[in-house]
Amino acid sequence: VQLQASGGGLVQAGGSLRLSCSASRRTNSNNGMGWFRRAPGKEREFVASIAWRGGDTNYAESVKGRFTVSRDNAKNTLYLQMNSLKPEDTAVYYCAVARGSAAASRAEWYQYWGQGTLVTVSS
Repeated sequence: VQLQASGGGLVQAGGSLRLSCSASRRTNSNNGMGWFRRAPGKEREFVASIAWRGGDTNYAESVKGRFTVSRDNAKNTLYLQMNSLKPEDTAVYYCAVARGSAAASRAEWYQYWGQGTLVTVSS
Protein backbone atom coordinates (compact mmCIF):
# COMPACT_ATOMS: atom_id res chain seq x y z
CA VAL A 1 0.00 0.00 0.00
CA GLN A 2 1.36 3.41 -0.94
CA LEU A 3 0.24 6.48 0.97
CA GLN A 4 0.31 10.02 -0.39
CA ALA A 5 -0.09 12.84 2.12
CA SER A 6 -0.96 16.35 1.01
CA GLY A 7 -2.35 19.63 2.29
CA GLY A 8 0.61 20.94 4.23
CA GLY A 9 1.83 24.47 3.94
CA LEU A 10 2.57 27.73 5.72
CA VAL A 11 -0.13 29.19 7.95
CA GLN A 12 -0.26 31.82 10.65
CA ALA A 13 -0.92 30.92 14.25
CA GLY A 14 -4.63 30.51 14.82
CA GLY A 15 -5.21 29.38 11.27
CA SER A 16 -6.40 26.08 9.86
CA LEU A 17 -5.20 23.41 7.46
CA ARG A 18 -6.69 20.16 6.26
CA LEU A 19 -4.37 17.28 5.51
CA SER A 20 -5.34 14.40 3.27
CA CYS A 21 -3.79 10.99 2.85
CA SER A 22 -4.73 8.85 -0.13
CA ALA A 23 -4.01 5.13 -0.14
CA SER A 24 -3.24 3.37 -3.40
CA ARG A 25 -5.57 0.54 -2.45
CA ARG A 26 -7.33 -1.04 0.46
CA THR A 27 -5.42 -3.60 2.42
CA ASN A 28 -6.75 -7.14 2.78
CA SER A 29 -7.88 -6.28 6.29
CA ASN A 30 -9.99 -3.48 7.70
CA ASN A 31 -7.26 -1.27 9.14
CA GLY A 32 -7.12 1.67 11.46
CA MET A 33 -5.24 4.71 10.23
CA GLY A 34 -3.33 7.45 11.95
CA TRP A 35 -1.29 10.62 11.81
CA PHE A 36 2.10 11.16 13.36
CA ARG A 37 4.45 14.12 13.20
CA ARG A 38 8.11 14.91 13.60
CA ALA A 39 9.10 18.41 14.60
CA PRO A 40 12.62 19.71 13.90
CA GLY A 41 15.04 18.16 16.35
CA LYS A 42 12.40 16.02 18.01
CA GLU A 43 11.26 12.45 17.97
CA ARG A 44 8.26 11.32 15.96
CA GLU A 45 5.07 11.57 17.98
CA PHE A 46 1.52 10.35 17.71
CA VAL A 47 -1.10 12.90 16.68
CA ALA A 48 -4.41 11.17 15.99
CA SER A 49 -5.88 7.91 14.78
CA ILE A 50 -9.18 6.45 13.73
CA ALA A 51 -10.54 2.93 13.71
CA TRP A 52 -11.67 1.16 10.55
CA ARG A 53 -15.35 1.98 11.10
CA GLY A 54 -14.54 5.55 12.02
CA GLY A 55 -16.52 5.56 15.26
CA ASP A 56 -13.48 5.32 17.50
CA THR A 57 -10.81 8.02 17.47
CA ASN A 58 -7.74 8.72 19.54
CA TYR A 59 -5.86 12.01 19.99
CA ALA A 60 -2.68 13.22 21.57
CA GLU A 61 -3.40 15.53 24.48
CA SER A 62 -1.63 18.39 22.73
CA VAL A 63 -4.13 18.42 19.84
CA LYS A 64 -7.39 17.47 21.55
CA GLY A 65 -10.13 19.96 20.81
CA ARG A 66 -8.19 21.47 17.90
CA PHE A 67 -7.64 18.57 15.47
CA THR A 68 -10.21 16.21 14.01
CA VAL A 69 -9.36 12.96 12.26
CA SER A 70 -11.77 11.38 9.80
CA ARG A 71 -11.75 8.92 6.93
CA ASP A 72 -13.66 8.04 3.80
CA ASN A 73 -13.27 4.32 3.25
CA ALA A 74 -14.93 4.47 -0.17
CA LYS A 75 -12.13 6.79 -1.30
CA ASN A 76 -9.35 5.11 0.72
CA THR A 77 -8.60 8.53 2.17
CA LEU A 78 -7.70 9.77 5.64
CA TYR A 79 -8.08 13.39 6.74
CA LEU A 80 -6.81 15.61 9.51
CA GLN A 81 -8.56 18.91 10.08
CA MET A 82 -6.28 21.17 12.07
CA ASN A 83 -7.72 24.31 13.65
CA SER A 84 -6.28 26.90 16.03
CA LEU A 85 -2.80 26.00 14.88
CA LYS A 86 0.14 26.91 17.07
CA PRO A 87 3.82 27.36 16.21
CA GLU A 88 4.54 24.17 18.15
CA ASP A 89 2.44 22.27 15.62
CA THR A 90 5.16 22.89 13.04
CA ALA A 91 6.34 19.48 11.83
CA VAL A 92 6.33 17.00 9.02
CA TYR A 93 3.07 15.09 9.27
CA TYR A 94 2.95 11.42 8.29
CA CYS A 95 -0.04 9.22 7.69
CA ALA A 96 0.05 5.51 8.35
CA VAL A 97 -2.00 2.33 8.11
CA ALA A 98 -2.26 0.24 11.26
CA ARG A 99 -1.81 -3.52 11.50
CA GLY A 100 -5.20 -3.90 13.15
CA SER A 101 -8.58 -2.24 12.95
CA ALA A 102 -8.32 -0.13 16.10
CA ALA A 103 -7.35 3.52 16.54
CA ALA A 104 -3.77 2.75 17.53
CA SER A 105 -1.42 5.30 19.09
CA ARG A 106 1.94 3.57 19.00
CA ALA A 107 4.11 3.76 15.91
CA GLU A 108 5.12 0.10 16.12
CA TRP A 109 1.48 -0.84 15.55
CA TYR A 110 1.60 0.65 12.04
CA GLN A 111 2.75 -1.15 8.92
CA TYR A 112 2.57 1.34 6.05
CA TRP A 113 3.78 4.94 6.10
CA GLY A 114 3.42 7.90 3.75
CA GLN A 115 6.20 10.27 2.79
CA GLY A 116 5.03 13.20 4.92
CA THR A 117 3.78 16.71 4.32
CA LEU A 118 5.30 19.78 5.95
CA VAL A 119 3.19 22.06 8.11
CA THR A 120 4.73 25.34 9.18
CA VAL A 121 2.92 27.62 11.62
CA SER A 122 4.27 31.13 11.97
CA SER A 123 3.80 33.21 15.09
